[in-house]
Amino acid sequence: MKRELRIIILFLAIFTVITGVIYPLLVTGIAQAVFHHQANGSLIEQNGTITGSELIGQPFSDPKYFWGRLSTTSPVPYNADASSGSNLGPSNPDLIKTVQSRIDALKAADPDNTQPIPVDLVTSSASGLDPDISVAAADYQIARVARYRRLDRSVVSNLVDQFTEDRQLGILGEPRVNVLKLNQALDTLK
Repeated sequence: MKRELRIIILFLAIFTVITGVIYPLLVTGIAQAVFHHQANGSLIEQNGTITGSELIGQPFSDPKYFWGRLSTTSPVPYNADASSGSNLGPSNPDLIKTVQSRIDALKAADPDNTQPIPVDLVTSSASGLDPDISVAAADYQIARVARYRRLDRSVVSNLVDQFTEDRQLGILGEPRVNVLKLNQALDTLK
């Protein structure tokens, strides 16, 4: 019986070292060597300061910026610790109220815009953290951003084109625009 117990304890110690120390260090080392940017959170720097991540949205409500998708995390928007969807059904009064308040904010910021509002500007993603908007959502906002920044509309449109990412592997998902990267590029224009 003691012999079996020693063997069990020995195997427990060996597999603890292998799976709890060696394997995590190996995977972390490979990730740091091969995918350094992604392994460290895909952080975005501007002027030597970390301003966010490519993977997590940020709240923008100033009309001179492009606005992203709504966040359902609380108590703070785009809180990665509270990632989740709202789970509100299409007939839920709270969802209808949230969508209507966003429609009202978009119309107040750009009252002359008569285009249909893209759905991703008035709804949240499943995680509540989505950093991207559709090309249609970016196009919807070009005139407003150009007007508030006193830029030619074509300059802002070209910037949207520059920051439009294609489908992954050419077939997965839809073309999209990272809101934080686009807004940072706008801030570099004078």
